[in-house]
Amino acid sequence: MVSLGDIGGLLFDLDGVLFVGDTVVDGAVETVAYIKSKGIPCRFVTNTTTRSLDSLYQKTSRLGFDIDKDEIISPPRIAARYLRKKGRPSVLLILEEGTKQEFSEFPKDDVNPDFIVIGHYSDRWNYTLLNRLFHLIMNGAGLLALHKGRFWQTDKGLTLDIGAFVTGLEYSTGATATVIGKPSETFFKLALESIGVEAEKAAMVGDDIVSDIGGAQKAGLKGVLVKTGKYRQEVADSSDVTPDLTIDSVASLRDLL
Repeated sequence: MVSLGDIGGLLFDLDGVLFVGDTVVDGAVETVAYIKSKGIPCRFVTNTTTRSLDSLYQKTSRLGFDIDKDEIISPPRIAARYLRKKGRPSVLLILEEGTKQEFSEFPKDDVNPDFIVIGHYSDRWNYTLLNRLFHLIMNGAGLLALHKGRFWQTDKGLTLDIGAFVTGLEYSTGATATVIGKPSETFFKLALESIGVEAEKAAMVGDDIVSDIGGAQKAGLKGVLVKTGKYRQEVADSSDVTPDLTIDSVASLRDLL
């Protein structure tokens, strides 16, 4: 078993690791409190694009977690930083209303945008929308994906995620999306920079063997896979990603640190 005794920093996924929907994973609140009491710096890195940063913070507080807003790193927050470096580009936002506020500083353009920003869009995906985005990209719009997840866990089970639509647009247009969230190496590096820990001294705790574990390992971190959330044994068995450690739930960390 891989030891976590020399770990200097931890990154946690939120949904699927600390909670599923509005249900807290058993022992998760106590585990976060224990890790903080040990003085181990941590960040909470999520691909969630259904909520703004404020809303995510309010949810973690409501569920009983002692997590500061600045400790949460989400794709909309990083995407806005990316766009600022481009000046003040115009955007078409394919996002939930609650997430759009993160991009309020950028001019909106649904005719000839500089960038199309894609995040969670519920069940509003259809051929007409995809064809519209196809034409905008062919006419020069950049494609900015808040992540490229395959599926995610809800209270009703697994649900198709936006990676299918992003990949389809890439295939049809020949464009390559700029992907902000996990498994982007940049996303992990930014999280580690915020706690001042080198990758080889850090570990990512997640329920997605590709985005969380594979992405973290490519960025130089250890990957700890939990058997909660979207974890499925058959998916893990067929994956070419091998976690450094697999545990029943985040609560098991207390015995490993």
